[in-house]
Amino acid sequence: MTNYLFSIENPQQQYIRIQVTFEVTQKVTIVRIPAWRPGRYELGNFAKNVKGFKVVNENGNLLSFTKTTKDSWEVDTDGVSKILVDYFYYAAELNAGSSFLSSEQLYVNPVNCCVYTDESASQPLSVTLDIPDAWTIASSMKLDDKTMFASSFDELADAPFLCSPTLQYRTYTVATTLFHIWFQGECKPDWNKMIPDFEAFTKKQIEKFNEFPTDEYHFIFQILPFKAYHGVEHCKSTVILLGPSYEVFGSLYKELLGISSHELYHTWNVKAIRPIEMYPYDFQKENYSRMGYLCEGVTTYMGDLFLLKSGVFSLDQYLVELVTQFQKHFDNFGRFNYSVGDSSFDTWLDGYVPGAPGRKVSIYTEGCLLAFVTDVLVWKGSGYKYSLDRVMKNLYFNYALKGKGVSETDYKNELRNFIGDYVDELFDNYFHGTHSLASILTEALDLLGLELIDKPNASYSAGRLGFKYLQKVVSIYPGSPADMAMLTINDEIIAVNSCLVNNDLDKWLTYFDDDLKILTVLRSGKLLEIQLPEVQRSFYNEYQIVGIEKPDHQQIKALRDWIS
Repeated sequence: MTNYLFSIENPQQQYIRIQVTFEVTQKVTIVRIPAWRPGRYELGNFAKNVKGFKVVNENGNLLSFTKTTKDSWEVDTDGVSKILVDYFYYAAELNAGSSFLSSEQLYVNPVNCCVYTDESASQPLSVTLDIPDAWTIASSMKLDDKTMFASSFDELADAPFLCSPTLQYRTYTVATTLFHIWFQGECKPDWNKMIPDFEAFTKKQIEKFNEFPTDEYHFIFQILPFKAYHGVEHCKSTVILLGPSYEVFGSLYKELLGISSHELYHTWNVKAIRPIEMYPYDFQKENYSRMGYLCEGVTTYMGDLFLLKSGVFSLDQYLVELVTQFQKHFDNFGRFNYSVGDSSFDTWLDGYVPGAPGRKVSIYTEGCLLAFVTDVLVWKGSGYKYSLDRVMKNLYFNYALKGKGVSETDYKNELRNFIGDYVDELFDNYFHGTHSLASILTEALDLLGLELIDKPNASYSAGRLGFKYLQKVVSIYPGSPADMAMLTINDEIIAVNSCLVNNDLDKWLTYFDDDLKILTVLRSGKLLEIQLPEVQRSFYNEYQIVGIEKPDHQQIKALRDWIS
């Protein structure tokens, strides 16, 4: 059995000491650290945090090794039956997929700090924690005192754990599954409010799939005193980062519900229903897939929809969340350049940042909107009997439970059973093409008695001049006055008509509404003057989804049944 020992000798230095004992049978053993982590389809370069790497044999004698790639070491194990790999991992970044050490907690995502060998990957293992006795351990792995157990490296890699003396904890049960809720950080959980809402959306999701994939599940919340929002899915758990503390059960409560429902749905979709290119995971290199629209798009759509279906959200609350995706779509001009399929492939290239302006789209946003359209098409094509829920259920039982990955052809064939050969046009034009979504979104809304309306953007800079500004220019509408005047992303606006701007740009622009506008701009260390032309149109319109004035009987019934 492989044995891991985690020690926190000097937590203020934020280095976790990790010692791993491997049994070896080869003359040369490759010790590896994963190149990426599931839930974020980009290279992680975790080895950059490794310090003091050394290897000894069963007698404590140092063994020679050579680093052969950025995340692998070749060890001379000729005549050796057991080795101890000893190293320090720098854990100073706190997000939902990182590892972090302080005097207050040990938080570990094993996938980014645990080494393995090809021989050990499929073997059972143990993880022993050298931590204070007063610290509580939150983990989905089997636990005996301060030692956890996993059946293989895959299970370890997918099982984050958090140790702290200040964890707050509750449980709830739905059907036969026990759900654990853990809070770390400054937070005052409103359990009486939270537990019933979690029970409601959990129950509804399980109802649609008929069963939950695991016997227990852990919600692990990292609550921070500043603005934060991030979640990562795992087979038996999720880690969710949220802040600031004082808003978690106030203005951020809908975000807490939304991200929790989203990550729970991932238990079926991605952790069980997985693209064939990622079945099984290969931690040594990129696992390219164009199916981000299924992994993240469908999950984004379903996460919020189940809050509506379970009664946690009202229809008005849900439509606010849905129209947010519409807004992101129409504000991103990458939709004219790159499909959601190609953008999914390229997450490995540039991660999840916006990247070059107008180059690509978000797999979350575009995937969500296409999931909405697909849901309504299935609903209509089945004579209002089934929805996308049934398609996902079929993928779960016909592929995931049979140990098979899902290809795009598999997904299309499941959809074809409900919407016929139109699925080919849908995928060619919208999933892998850059055709405008406007018409199919409008048609889907209309079927439910809903419509999309828009109004001019309330911001003068965005609505009248065509640029968005957050301390610097962050986005420019093609063909707008800002574009024609050659304003550039990252420009800092110092003054309007020689009047100093001090977090009041829109007020000065409004003040000079009828006047010629000359901006003083700081660009690459130089001051420039830019004259803005005026055009008689608006930019970055703001969208809203509302009920149509006089829905017919079928639309009323369709909407009622769709949200049930």
